[in-house]
Amino acid sequence: MRGHAEPEQVCCYSERKEETTITLMIRALARLLLSLIFIKGGADAFLNPGNRPARVARFGIAQPERAVVLNGATMVVAGTALALGWLPRLAAAILLGVLVPTTIVGHPFWQESDPQARQAQQIQFAKNLGLMGGLLLVLLEERQAKTRGARLPGR
Repeated sequence: MRGHAEPEQVCCYSERKEETTITLMIRALARLLLSLIFIKGGADAFLNPGNRPARVARFGIAQPERAVVLNGATMVVAGTALALGWLPRLAAAILLGVLVPTTIVGHPFWQESDPQARQAQQIQFAKNLGLMGGLLLVLLEERQAKTRGARLPGR
């Protein structure tokens, strides 16, 4: 038909394989970068809970120091798994599970009366929302990668 071109085969298997290798490298780097804040922040909470248990206690959570330490340990373990690509979807899901309450309890900007303190908490709250978005992308991307990988010849 005139004006209707057949779709052109853009790449061959070897080019797709190369693109997949680059994509895998970028995905691994992205997971590593995303995981660093969980490893660092989790280690800080685990090793030195500081004033975190007092904030946790204000929300009525039992055994606040133990909750902070357990939350920190969970972030270190799941963050490390994410960084290394060990069950990344599970690691991202676990990190989402601990990040939601951590964000609400740790950065309740709506309770701050001082404008500077409110702004500081809003920034941390927004940062955590961004981290949640990154973790959701890991869940989505890793699922899509598994589906795409199943369709590539020789895999």
